[in-house]
Amino acid sequence: MSHRPLPGRRSVLRGSLVTSAALTLPVGLGAAPAFARSGRPEAGWGVQTGDVSADSGLVWVRSDRPARMIVETSATESFRDPRRWHGPLLDAGTDFTGTTRLHGLPSGEQIHYRVLLADPDDPRRTGAPVTGTFRTVSRRRRDGVRFLWSGDLAGQGWGINPDRGGYRIYDAMAKLDPDFFLCSGDAVYADGPIAATQALPDGSAWRNVTTEEKSKVAETLDEYRGNFRYNLLDANLRRFNAQVPSVVQWDDHEVRNNWYPGEVIASSDTRYTEKSVDVLAARARRAFGEYSPVSTLRPGAREGRIYRVLRQGPLLDVFVLDMRTYRDANSPDDRTVDPQGILGREQLEWLKRELARSRAVWKVIAADMPLGLVVPDTTENRPNFEAVAQGDPGAPLGRELQIAELLRFVKHRRITGTVWLTADVHHTSAQHYQPSRAAFTDFEPFWEFVSGPLNAGAFPASVLDGTFGPERVFVKAPTASNVSPAGGYQFFGEVDIDGGSGELTVRLREQDGTVLFTRTLQPGRVGQ
Repeated sequence: MSHRPLPGRRSVLRGSLVTSAALTLPVGLGAAPAFARSGRPEAGWGVQTGDVSADSGLVWVRSDRPARMIVETSATESFRDPRRWHGPLLDAGTDFTGTTRLHGLPSGEQIHYRVLLADPDDPRRTGAPVTGTFRTVSRRRRDGVRFLWSGDLAGQGWGINPDRGGYRIYDAMAKLDPDFFLCSGDAVYADGPIAATQALPDGSAWRNVTTEEKSKVAETLDEYRGNFRYNLLDANLRRFNAQVPSVVQWDDHEVRNNWYPGEVIASSDTRYTEKSVDVLAARARRAFGEYSPVSTLRPGAREGRIYRVLRQGPLLDVFVLDMRTYRDANSPDDRTVDPQGILGREQLEWLKRELARSRAVWKVIAADMPLGLVVPDTTENRPNFEAVAQGDPGAPLGRELQIAELLRFVKHRRITGTVWLTADVHHTSAQHYQPSRAAFTDFEPFWEFVSGPLNAGAFPASVLDGTFGPERVFVKAPTASNVSPAGGYQFFGEVDIDGGSGELTVRLREQDGTVLFTRTLQPGRVGQ
């Protein structure tokens, strides 16, 4: 595919590297980078953009003190005749974070931007600008679309390792120059403390950058905020954020492993003094909204929810699901009636309505959990299940009933081009779902692609549930559990939609960018 050119992007990024130099990873362990407090506000945590459309986008920043956010945009990196946007006042109420919505932008163009932080009492006093760049969505089919996805960052105690250069996978992803990055959940591990060292199988030690907030499980609002700040200590991630817009969803580890609404933490889990998961989830959701450029969560947004659809031009709509907030309790999942399911009724009806409305060639369903892979909930002494499948290969039960309803709807409304993407299980694989292999047959064939982790423990391949007839066409996974990033098995996926033929090509890649598996799908079909 001939993708549209990127004028001046690399030189723009050089500017962002200079302004983020204060966050260089330390040589020693035990302390996070310190900021020198000068007389002007500083944006040492870098910049991000998110939920970019054909004419708009969100720009995110964090200040080191109260400041007024100002964004300037330009068609060129020289910033001649810039357009200025006055953003919010950043203060302690949002942990000094904020977003500014840019609107009225030209479609399909490279946008250069810089963020200035001004002293609220003296607007002439501003800190050094932090620069970034992004492409708006093209309304021209011929331009095509390319994006990446993955999830699971800093899990199982594997954090920022200065010996390995930090989160190097982000540099490999940046080299592919995607239009955006889909983070499929577990962007932080709020329930996963980061110690200074972890033992490796060969007797050596994995060393971590550490912070106070990552020394225990998150319970307070500031501890949840600290989990997001921790990942932004990594220079690779900050460079990536300055170059590539994000589409972010959440899953369990933004709050607590395998959580569900109404859950009460057992008294035997002494890590938590706050036992109400609903209280923890409210704090985590606030921190997630403060540190993630999500259009439906910014202050004043009417929706106040994570699930949303992002229109990416004539070739692609992305349906971002929330399979955590509205689910029923984890259980043996063998009910013959389950109105709540994993999405909740309101979200399910929204998804069916938006899929039916979509005129895009491809409809990517961004799920934070897989459909046919069995994910046990091992926190209880009974056989509970965490995702959709429960291992019974027969007729749909429990949460499978809701997915069966959705798949039936897609078939009978003849909705073409649906593809499922997910992460969560810490290996990479491709599953093809086929009615002729299934117990439930009232659906058209479709693909589900799995990637991740970005920087976390890798785990063996999950068992498949035969209800929807999945066949594992490709998998790469370790045979041992919790293999460190030093042992490999870190993955991301790429989706490349050709502007001429409309073909969608999925590539599953390793952390250095090596292609492991490729599948090209044809447009205009109800099933593949």
